[in-house]
Amino acid sequence: MEIFECTLLILLVVGAIATVSSKNLMISMIIFMAYSVVMSVIWIILKAPDLSVTEAAVGAGISSILMFMTIRKLRDIKKEKNEEKH
Repeated sequence: MEIFECTLLILLVVGAIATVSSKNLMISMIIFMAYSVVMSVIWIILKAPDLSVTEAAVGAGISSILMFMTIRKLRDIKKEKNEEKH
């Protein structure tokens, strides 16, 4: 079990670094969702199922949906500005 826990912690660190260093916002969001899922599994291992459910619902669910909607709005605004220039 210790190897599994160490693997999860390594994935957590790699996910955090990849999320910050990614230049593509969509890829960054997908990595962030994976980070939240890994964190949810870690909460289960730590015997905190309430935190695990909250992390899965908020981290991988609600906040990701809100960020995807924000990225979409930003792209729409950028398209509108490009159309006005031409």
